[in-house]
Amino acid sequence: MKQLFNLFDLKQKVDYKTEILSGLTVAIALVPEAIAFAMIAGFSPLTGLYAAFVMGLVTAILGGRPGMISGATGAVAVIFLGLILELRTAFPGIEDSTILQYVFATVIFAGTIQILAGVLRLGKFIRLVPHPVMFGFVNGLALIIFMAQFPNFYERGTGILLEWNEFTKMLGLVILTMVIIWGLPKLTKAVPSSLVAILVVAGIVIGFGIDTTTVADTLNEGESIKGGFPPLSIPQIPFNWQTITIILPYAAIMAGVGLIESLLSLNLIDEITETRGRTNKECVAQGAANIASGFLSGMGGCAMLGQSLINISAGARARLSGIVAAVVLLIFIMFGSSLIEMLPMAALVGLMFMVAIGTFEWASLRTFRKMPVTDVIVMVLVTLITVVTHNLAIAVLIGVVLSALAYAWENAKRIRARKYIDENGVKHYEIFGPLFFGSIQGFAEKFDVLADPEVIVIDFKESRVADMSAIEALNAVTHRYAKQGKTVHLQHLSKDCINLLKNAEAIIDVNIMEDPTYKVVTNKVKP
Repeated sequence: MKQLFNLFDLKQKVDYKTEILSGLTVAIALVPEAIAFAMIAGFSPLTGLYAAFVMGLVTAILGGRPGMISGATGAVAVIFLGLILELRTAFPGIEDSTILQYVFATVIFAGTIQILAGVLRLGKFIRLVPHPVMFGFVNGLALIIFMAQFPNFYERGTGILLEWNEFTKMLGLVILTMVIIWGLPKLTKAVPSSLVAILVVAGIVIGFGIDTTTVADTLNEGESIKGGFPPLSIPQIPFNWQTITIILPYAAIMAGVGLIESLLSLNLIDEITETRGRTNKECVAQGAANIASGFLSGMGGCAMLGQSLINISAGARARLSGIVAAVVLLIFIMFGSSLIEMLPMAALVGLMFMVAIGTFEWASLRTFRKMPVTDVIVMVLVTLITVVTHNLAIAVLIGVVLSALAYAWENAKRIRARKYIDENGVKHYEIFGPLFFGSIQGFAEKFDVLADPEVIVIDFKESRVADMSAIEALNAVTHRYAKQGKTVHLQHLSKDCINLLKNAEAIIDVNIMEDPTYKVVTNKVKP
């Protein structure tokens, strides 16, 4: 019983009204998103809606970040396009129903990989994502959310703007929605402003019979969001080596994309709420949700930053809001599809516009002149890659790699040496800056082997031997002096540096001993 109380956050104080109303708002906002993402991959609307229900419910109960919303996402849907193309190439004439079975199997495999990532505690590596990359990720996602609403102002499938009357009605209703969301909190915070905006605009459209685009208009002919409870089934595909070689790479990509999006969203919500989520627990929850989704006819997914921000901005902080959102979404599917299909898209577009505005890190624009140039370049590049490719994982990975290279380059330039000869005729090289793969060339250029005296001391009091490249650089320097019949002492090596050198004895010629003259740890090379 104690575990059950902890599971649903019943030990902490929960604002039930806020949680329930916020969950209802999120459920409404999930419908068009889930349908749109399912259609990206060519699936039926119910495939996306079932995924949103299962992902939302499981992660709300088991996740490491209360208040975060998961569901079907565009980043995951895009992955399936490649899988479908490969399946059609490998199996000409394959039916759509069979393709879905492969998709469900891929989702299950991806969930298994995500659980392994959580069990192996790999979630902590999200801390390696630099702040400029976070800025770029958030800004790129905000622009994607903003731009994704533009098709609602065009005739469906034609690329032609709506007629003037229809366009002005759509635009007016969108602006009204945004004004309500912006202005209502200044009067009262008793109810989520986004929910009030949707209900008010829907009431105006339905009450006055305004002819405008509704959720039903976004569906293909003959399609509906009406369905039953997600059917339980085991993917009906041949489990052989060919199947594994086809689906496993896409499962790995899906697992990586899902975890990166989810953990970055978790970090952002941590900053907003000034609390700390549990990354490894979230990895396990995402994996469990995807496995359940695969067995319950869903396309899988990951955390949805837009819907999560709707939830958090409405005041939700506990698991209850996510559970309510998932359950209400299922109720919509089973019993309320006709009402949901009547909702005006203008209300949902206005809501997502406000989410995009709230998501964008406007403060990042004010830091352009204060941040290093490399950080600004990384932030802008991650934003552009995110917007152009819609692949948040690739954008983040490129940003991390560029940040790491920039960091390595800056540290490589810091290696320097102060040189002097003492009263005994011993030449000292006092090394400053880290010795690692990026600085070994500069390190090697500091020494004048031919002109130096018989005894040389290389002092690492203000430096650190960081990696195998540094060890090899030390070995190369000592051998250069050995060829000239000269002796080298390595002074003030830290314990971890000594361990690195000892561990390298099997690979290179390193001999560490206590030097009786200098009373320090040395590497003595005899001619």
